[in-house]
Amino acid sequence: MAEAATLPILLRQLRLPTMAACCEEVSRQAVEHGHSVAQTLATLCEYELAERERRRLARHLKESRLPVGKTLPAFEFAALSRANRTRIAALAEDTGWLDTAHNLLLFGPSGVGKSHLAAAIGHALIEQGLRVRYAAASALVQELQSAKQQLRLAEALAKLDKYRLLILDDMGYVKRSEAETSVLFELIAHRYEAGSLLITSNQPFSAWDRIFPDDMMAVAAIDRLIHHAHVVELTGESYRKQTHTRQQKEVIATSKS
Repeated sequence: MAEAATLPILLRQLRLPTMAACCEEVSRQAVEHGHSVAQTLATLCEYELAERERRRLARHLKESRLPVGKTLPAFEFAALSRANRTRIAALAEDTGWLDTAHNLLLFGPSGVGKSHLAAAIGHALIEQGLRVRYAAASALVQELQSAKQQLRLAEALAKLDKYRLLILDDMGYVKRSEAETSVLFELIAHRYEAGSLLITSNQPFSAWDRIFPDDMMAVAAIDRLIHHAHVVELTGESYRKQTHTRQQKEVIATSKS
């Protein structure tokens, strides 16, 4: 029978580093409280699984490239209508729309919180175990255009398939060039009924001829996006403007006191 002192070494060889690090303390507590071998082993397994989950979340968060701090608790929901608050909360909690490869389209003028909400939904989904990738639409399009020039577009699109949700922020800022809009359309077509897209845009569909120089391509892209989609329209005063106004009032109030 193996010596108890070799247990940490054996656990590391089995690639159970957290159990190895905790075994001495857990064993001491087991002796003090009279825990059974099964209880002690279960406790060690819980520590190992918890650490693996922590590392998995950290890894998925890093690869997502989501903006730090843009979470649902950090968003001022008072600026949204009650209906939109309910819809956003439901989409962040229920992953069913991703299982059916539905899209989420957030429209609204600049400053109403589209980017924050998109990132916040991404954070919420990662916490539920899903993989998400966030990118400025213009940056991702340039990345795909470069891959196409190197004859690697199919490979680049396939790499994005591992993400259950692909967030394209600020669609309205994609350059209106044939090369860029061509790869954008190929991305939309590739994800159609295969993977979900979350798109934010300050341009309504009626103005997407500013993005796609070819009207037929614009119609085809919109058709694929809205076929299975949740569309949320955000209205109101600029979130950033409200924050600036509130800060100015606080400064004036402080100076008077």
